Amino acid sequence: MALSVGIVGLPNVGKSTLFAALTRKKVDIANYPFCTIEPNIGIVKVPDERLDRMAALFSSKKVIPTVIEFVDIAGLVKGASQGEGLGNQFLSHIREVDAIAEVVRSFEDSEISHVESTVDPLRDIDTVETELALKDLETVQKRLFSIEKEVRAKVKGAEEKQTVLQELQSRLALGQWARQYFKEHKEAGEILSELHLLTAKPLLYVVNSENGKVPLTLKERAEKMGAKIVVLNIKEEAESAGLTPQEASDLGISQKLPGLIHEAYSALDLITFFTTGPDETRAWTVKRGATAPVAGGVIHSDFAEKFIRAAVISTEDLLEAGGLQEAVATGKVRTEGKEYVVADGDVIEIRHS
Repeated sequence: MALSVGIVGLPNVGKSTLFAALTRKKVDIANYPFCTIEPNIGIVKVPDERLDRMAALFSSKKVIPTVIEFVDIAGLVKGASQGEGLGNQFLSHIREVDAIAEVVRSFEDSEISHVESTVDPLRDIDTVETELALKDLETVQKRLFSIEKEVRAKVKGAEEKQTVLQELQSRLALGQWARQYFKEHKEAGEILSELHLLTAKPLLYVVNSENGKVPLTLKERAEKMGAKIVVLNIKEEAESAGLTPQEASDLGISQKLPGLIHEAYSALDLITFFTTGPDETRAWTVKRGATAPVAGGVIHSDFAEKFIRAAVISTEDLLEAGGLQEAVATGKVRTEGKEYVVADGDVIEIRHS
């Protein structure tokens, strides 16, 4: 399971620079709107020192981290949902991402133009999120039009879906996000999951700030939206992106991109478990609350159906023991059944038929 995150924001807020720093890919960056036309897509490793420590312990031949896909689309402007600035087609590029990272500019720089001429983080957020809501409103209205035929034909479940769509349409028209509605009506989210609504996705604010400060109004907005905030000086992060953590530490540089990657990873309430040995140490991703058979199915589809039991130990216990045999000898390795809920950092060996 690879998490996919869409990067959105107004033009010239640092989106593409952030993408380049995260992915180490060369992208077009210029001081004018719509420099980015086609979406930039890159895969980023999720840093996890537990993976490296276990690989070292077992002298693993292969080390495979879990990853996140980042999708950077062109800057949005007011009216993007209606095609202004060519934004309508760009919004479709992030329809199927799992979460949205909204880059917000909170710094003054006369050499970097702003599409609205002045810097106002809250105004910019309103612009972007209004366009996302309007795009979803369009999607819901189209689905309502098509579902009328299903209702007339008495298709099973069509009336229920129509009611949900009508309620959601009213919310979106008021500028509310689908995620807020689905939180109140969980069954509605399942009914409309195929629409891939932009405003149903978890939200992360990436504040591009030179002094590390976040306006109180922005903090209040994040709390209202249920969004996390990561504060970065994107220019500095891009300049130090090629350094290893040790090199950055030696130079007294505090890199914050790993923190952003982890926040994006946790936005969907995901956790990591591991498999390890001389051949390979690998990180795997599951939803928090997943059971052992579900984790087995992530490793191999047959393991979920043919699951018998799992040998489980925490990463720290395994590292402290100094090896698997030592861990078994000290009773740290447990046998768990189908009901076991996987914990972040578990090292698991699936036994199957």
